[in-house]
Parts: sequence; structure tokens; C-alpha cells
Amino acid sequence: MKILLNGATGKMGNELIKYIEKQENLKIVSGIGENINKNFNFPIYKNANEINENIDVIIDFSKPQATMNTLEYAIEKNIPMVIATTGLSNEQLDKIKKASLKIPIFISANMSLNINLMAKIVKEIAKVLQNAEIEIVETHHNRKIDAPSGTALLLANAINEVFENTKNYNFNRMQTKNPRDKNEIGFSSIRGGNIVGKHTILFYSENETLEITHQAYNRQVFAIGAIEAAKFLIKQKPGLYNMNDLVK
Repeated sequence: MKILLNGATGKMGNELIKYIEKQENLKIVSGIGENINKNFNFPIYKNANEINENIDVIIDFSKPQATMNTLEYAIEKNIPMVIATTGLSNEQLDKIKKASLKIPIFISANMSLNINLMAKIVKEIAKVLQNAEIEIVETHHNRKIDAPSGTALLLANAINEVFENTKNYNFNRMQTKNPRDKNEIGFSSIRGGNIVGKHTILFYSENETLEITHQAYNRQVFAIGAIEAAKFLIKQKPGLYNMNDLVK
């Protein structure tokens, strides 16, 4: 499987490179990144228009605008694309959905298989604890630029499906002086140090609290998930896929 890695010079790009080098039948044939002067075993380009290599699949761990630029290349060349970039706007997500009519696209805010299992678990809990007050606390390293994390939103959206998407999301209580709304899901974002990612869902009832926590200790879990997604995606027809399709 010949891979184009978008975001090759970033931290997740580095994790993918290390993981793929140990695997058989996988090869990164080219990359897109900001620092093209780094030494790699494959060519690095500033944008996809410069690429000449034959590619089976694109794996994208970059920034929203870089994702959209590479998406255009994927459509033009008819190449499946795995998108793991977070912080995408609603407009950008709409463009991805339209692109999936032409090519297979796999998108997930978190490529960890366990996180997506967690999403299924908290969804089942929400069905039982219908009256619980729900809070989400997410912690990441000090370089993460989006808040709340895409994973926190992924988990919230899974819960909100139980309530037919009627729950409101509260991202900033500093702007109001009102008691907690019974119909909200609250978010708290912590940034510091070198934390890879920690997400806790809290279900508060009158006399007890249930907490579900996932913590990633290194970024390799995301690399493994992205590769599994790529292997799955190259066998699919055009469409929009996610972790639910992979972990059935």
C-alpha cells in the first residue's frame, strides 16, 4: 500500500513514519509538510500539486486548510483519503461530505479504536441515565490549538444522538451568570505539558457520579488506527466512513 502522508513533518507524521517503517507491505512514497528541509526516506512537498508518485491512499494528520488543499488533489486523482485532522469548520466538513460522493473518505476526530469504543459505551450509559447532568473534561499538551478537542465533540455527539440532538453545548460559562441548564453538556479544556490526550465523561446524579475516562499514553495508538482505516478504505466505494464502520 503506497501512502501519501499529509502533515508528514508534524508529531503525528513522525509517529506514522516510525510505525510504517516496521510494517510489511506498507510504504510512504511521498509526504506534504511545512518543513521540507528535513531528511526523510521519501520526498516531501509543500503542496500536492508537485507530487509525481503513484499513490493508493492519503493519510491526513495536518491542519484544516492543508486538509482542504489535499482534498482537491484526492478528488482530481481519484485517491481514497483518511482524514484525522481536527478543528475543521462546518463549511469544511460540508466540502468533505460532497467530496465523498466522488471518492472514499474516512474521517474521525480520533483514530484510537478504544476512544470509539468509549463513544459506544457512553451512548449506552446516556440511554439509562436520562436525567444525569453530563460534563466532558479533556486534557491535551500545550501546543494543541483547537478547543474543545475534536474527540470531546465526537463523544458529545455520540451522547447527543440519544437525546435526538436536543442537548445544548456549553463551552464557556464565564459569559453567563446563570445556574446550570439541565439540557446542556458542559465542556472543560485543559492545556499543559506534553499530555497526549485524556478525556473524561461525567454523569452527575443527585446521590452519585459515574465517570468514564480514556487516556492515551503515546501517539502510536492513532497511527495504528489510521493504518487500519486506510486498509479498510482502499476496498470501499465512494462514500463517507468513520470508526463505526471499522469497529462493527
